[in-house]
Amino acid sequence: MHIAVVGGGVVGMTTAYELNRRGHQVTVLERHSMAGNETSKANAAQRSYGVVYPWADPAIVFKAIPWILKQDGPLKLRFPPSVETLKFMFATLRYAWSPGLFGLNRRAMLRLGIHSRERFLALEKELDLSFDGDHQGLLHLASTPEALEGYRTTHELLNELGIPSRLLTPEQVRDAEPGMVGNGPLYGALSYDTDGTGDCHKFSQELAKACQAKGIVVRYNVEAEKLIADDQRVSAISVRNSDGVMEALEVDAVVISAGCWSNHLVQPLGLELPIYPVKGYSLTVPMKDPERGPASTIHDDNYKVVSTRLGNRLRATGFVELADFNRDIPEARLATIRKSVESRFPGCADLDAAETWSGFRPMTPDGPAIIGRGPRDNLYLNTGHGTFGWTLSAGSADVIAQVIEGEEPAISLDAFRPGRFQE
Repeated sequence: MHIAVVGGGVVGMTTAYELNRRGHQVTVLERHSMAGNETSKANAAQRSYGVVYPWADPAIVFKAIPWILKQDGPLKLRFPPSVETLKFMFATLRYAWSPGLFGLNRRAMLRLGIHSRERFLALEKELDLSFDGDHQGLLHLASTPEALEGYRTTHELLNELGIPSRLLTPEQVRDAEPGMVGNGPLYGALSYDTDGTGDCHKFSQELAKACQAKGIVVRYNVEAEKLIADDQRVSAISVRNSDGVMEALEVDAVVISAGCWSNHLVQPLGLELPIYPVKGYSLTVPMKDPERGPASTIHDDNYKVVSTRLGNRLRATGFVELADFNRDIPEARLATIRKSVESRFPGCADLDAAETWSGFRPMTPDGPAIIGRGPRDNLYLNTGHGTFGWTLSAGSADVIAQVIEGEEPAISLDAFRPGRFQE
């Protein structure tokens, strides 16, 4: 069966790999000149299988306004907010206030995280990929006694689901991270012992090469303009080539993995995907003193900034900003990220010389990704992973391939069903 995957980010490339592994002929359509060059390019670099949680968190709702108003607050809102931003915010509130939904969605995402870790380990065993990948865990720091107390509930949930974690004292944190000698407040941490790291951009490109070696066609600099379909099936994709010429690519099935740009393809077929581009920022810089840098991934709850070790480089990422598709990088955002790193790992890198980035996480208003069959018999979706695309990509690729094959998915996909926003 010839299957087209629209989108060559980490979700699209892992999907293509899983479909090829099952014997399908696969064509990937990517609008950029290389794989993983949009949301996958310079994200937080953490594969945080035990950290995943829904966007519509009732505990965060009451913190939102103080965070927006605080200069170093992790949530930012562009004023005046657009109609699309307001729609997304109100939808988020509705899901956050739906009794019991957050807990159900969180468990579903954690189960997908467990499966994704298993698939990543298998994939890395199958392929020799160079992407500064590791699985040395993640530390979620507690800057207040209240934060540490809150981690106890998370620790109990992780234990219930069989995800290894530990509550650490400040001394144990510094033993695990000897380079963390800064003066940032520290009351302990929750250690996610089996979480991982890796350069998602490098991984996507390495996987694209491996896919091409296996016969997968990866077409760059092309735009999927429209799905050509009747009431039952998609027969072709209208594709605009780099020279502007249009063609109809005939397909037996289609998987949409186009992140924030997924909705325009399925909306004409009657499915609305309320995916919003939640903006984030990052710094990437070679470490001038690796001994003073993080050993793995550190989530600084004081600034809500994540610092990750990528070989001899440091990646520091922060903020969730509701600003539509605005790509500006305000100096104030970068200053907060630098402040966080210096408060934990002073002198590890020349942060003023870092490569800067901003990108858009494809967020659904409730939080879980969109995984499953679409509004036509041969149309499938694997998109809308928000801040956890890198983390969940291997698992979601495997389960959407199982759906296409008519197999029972490895996990329940009820929380991820594509039509839930119209129910």
